[in-house]
Amino acid sequence: MSFTDTNLSRRTFFTQSAKLATAPLLLGSLFSSLNANTKEGLKVPSWSRSLGTLVNTNAYGLPSIYEKNVVKDILMPKAPTNYTPTSIALTSAVSPLSSLRGAITPNGLFFERHHSGVPQINPTEHKLLIHGLVQSDLVFTMEQLKSFPSTEKTYFIECSGNTGISKSYTKEQKLDDRFGLISCATWVGVKLSTLLKEVGIRLDKAKYIIAEGADGATMARSVPISRAMEDCLIVYAQNGEALRPEQGYPLRLVVPGCEGNINIKWLRRLEVTDTPLFARDEMSKYTDLLSNGKARQGTLVMDVKSVITYPTTVDKLTRKGFYEIRGLAWSGKGKISRVDISLDGGVNWSRAKLSTTPLDRAFVAFTYELEYRGESLMLLSRATDETGETQPYLKQITDVRGFNSESHNNAIQAWSVNTQGEVYNARV
Repeated sequence: MSFTDTNLSRRTFFTQSAKLATAPLLLGSLFSSLNANTKEGLKVPSWSRSLGTLVNTNAYGLPSIYEKNVVKDILMPKAPTNYTPTSIALTSAVSPLSSLRGAITPNGLFFERHHSGVPQINPTEHKLLIHGLVQSDLVFTMEQLKSFPSTEKTYFIECSGNTGISKSYTKEQKLDDRFGLISCATWVGVKLSTLLKEVGIRLDKAKYIIAEGADGATMARSVPISRAMEDCLIVYAQNGEALRPEQGYPLRLVVPGCEGNINIKWLRRLEVTDTPLFARDEMSKYTDLLSNGKARQGTLVMDVKSVITYPTTVDKLTRKGFYEIRGLAWSGKGKISRVDISLDGGVNWSRAKLSTTPLDRAFVAFTYELEYRGESLMLLSRATDETGETQPYLKQITDVRGFNSESHNNAIQAWSVNTQGEVYNARV
């Protein structure tokens, strides 16, 4: 380096140092000229002035401590005030739809419904027996099941009693209490048809598959052979990880688009038969009692349905201006093709935007821009699926079934908004 180069480097150093020395004065002058809101936004928060938690704090990632209230809620709609639940009553927990975004339900917030508690099953000891009208009765270990070609599909599961049907209702009833017995996940497993072909199913005689769980209730349901050979899955993973115990670990049946109870958890046995089981949970339960005293049986498919998830009962429109109405739609018969929104109780309808890609028998999220002027509103959503089926009004359902049925209510849901911006459960 020459003498000239050295002098230039020194000059550059002192020039830059002088600039740095005056920078705090310039920034201080700039900061003092800012308005109060901007000053507040530029303040360095306490969490930016200290070391955060390290990677060994949680070996399994957990939600933020500030999301501690986003949890499943125990559902006991008929319990008296101040009732202390016993173990027999703790059979349902609803998904917090009001706090979720998007079309996939996190594993820890997927709704629960069971009849005798959650068994803790050792996967190395768990086996699946397939027998009956087959060429060879076979028993599969978990390791063997995972060696078959896998498939990955996204499907919703909905309890048939989700939303229910009742003559009375309360305006204070919350979204999660009415609609929380539904969730949607991506499932990984093996096609049931693959396993049935492996055992040599006798399709000339087979009419049903009896699926049985390993829980204390030995939950069992009949699956028509046509559906079993089409799209049913024997799954061992949910949203990229092993099934949670409350979702059937280590193995469950998924019957796409059909009522939740038939998606047998803790699956241990499949019997191929020529007659349905006529089990309690497909005879006295999970049927649709009609107004004439007769009951519909085998109503497996969940019809097209939707719900606005914001704003709902717990929300309030605190200002005039634009809001984003959000919601979910689904159908057990295929993809959702459109969702319409009404602000006036069904007099006028406008198309909502589908904000996630519609998938076969899965949630699709929708949005709609609302310009709120402080007026009263009656918010409705109405979904249509790819078969052309559209959600009915409640009266259209009760005219046929009456109010005796607890299951398969896919009626349009309403939320009323008063001039104070308060939102309540409503009916139209």
